[in-house]
Amino acid sequence: MLKILILRLSAIGDTIHTLPLVNALKAKYPDCKIGWVVEDKASLFVEGHQNVDKCYIIPKKIWKKRGLSLKNVKEFLKIIDSINQEKYDIVLDTQQLFKSAILLPFLNIKRKITLSGGREFSGLFSNEIIKAKHPLFDPDYHVVKRNLEFAQYLGVEASEPEFKLPSASQEHFHKVQMLLSSLNLAQKTVVISPATTWENKHWDENCWQKVVNYLNGKTNLVFTGTKQDLPLIKRISSSVQNSLILAGQTDLMELAEVFRKADIVISPDSGSAHIAWAVEKPFVITIFTATAAKRNAPSGKNCACFYPDIDCYPCMKRKCCLENDKNLCCRSVQADKIIEKLQELLS
Repeated sequence: MLKILILRLSAIGDTIHTLPLVNALKAKYPDCKIGWVVEDKASLFVEGHQNVDKCYIIPKKIWKKRGLSLKNVKEFLKIIDSINQEKYDIVLDTQQLFKSAILLPFLNIKRKITLSGGREFSGLFSNEIIKAKHPLFDPDYHVVKRNLEFAQYLGVEASEPEFKLPSASQEHFHKVQMLLSSLNLAQKTVVISPATTWENKHWDENCWQKVVNYLNGKTNLVFTGTKQDLPLIKRISSSVQNSLILAGQTDLMELAEVFRKADIVISPDSGSAHIAWAVEKPFVITIFTATAAKRNAPSGKNCACFYPDIDCYPCMKRKCCLENDKNLCCRSVQADKIIEKLQELLS
């Protein structure tokens, strides 16, 4: 029986982008066993996934809070021991960073595979290097396709990505039902998740307000995010009387269930956008500013992505380097383009 271990530790979007690899492997080798090493934040979409047989969670938050600690070392070694007991045949380092590659010397796994072009000397820890078809940060090559190169190397052909997110538990399902109970069932539901992690991945607030004002009264309007996103959400929804603000009220699995009940989700490049894509139900509209849409954006027949037509796009930088017109990309996608798409979808 073939046993494969996946290393993809962090970032919700990156974790979701790796799920098609797991599903492709299982489709080709239904009897294989797949394990996955993941950090706690992104573990919800791995633990309990129908095609992941074992999930090894790195408790990064706890370890970081403790700092240098003997207890951290003991817990790390315990995780390594539990992995080695499974006797995996192959480990795939899809993260291609030092923090994933540093696990490899501790793993008693014969084939340690990664793609060429990894960062932080991560390739030094693998013994099989797949020649990547494109550079790691090629802005015109989607990261899902890059991850599927691992599958192709192992004899698996995969074209359309499949995510198969775990279904919501009964507890999560009923909570979301309650949260959405005030919605008008005669109207379509649009979920707006306006916040993200980088300053220059945020869309201009005036543009958000124009879109929100257009939708006001035409659809159910639901806003999602964290508690920290509430000031932004309140500003862009200030003219709307009957919106539903769920920021800070859902965990990630509940957020996925909210998206399953939506007709349209609008978001910048964020974990929310990728979760909405992965539930495979709503139409997903994404607004990309500094990051590369062709590399990261949700794609397919139920997706539309808008991005700037400016010389410096995509810069892929956390902070804008322009001395004048700071964060120009955040203002370069016009609200009229999004409204035009919404008119098409709501007609």
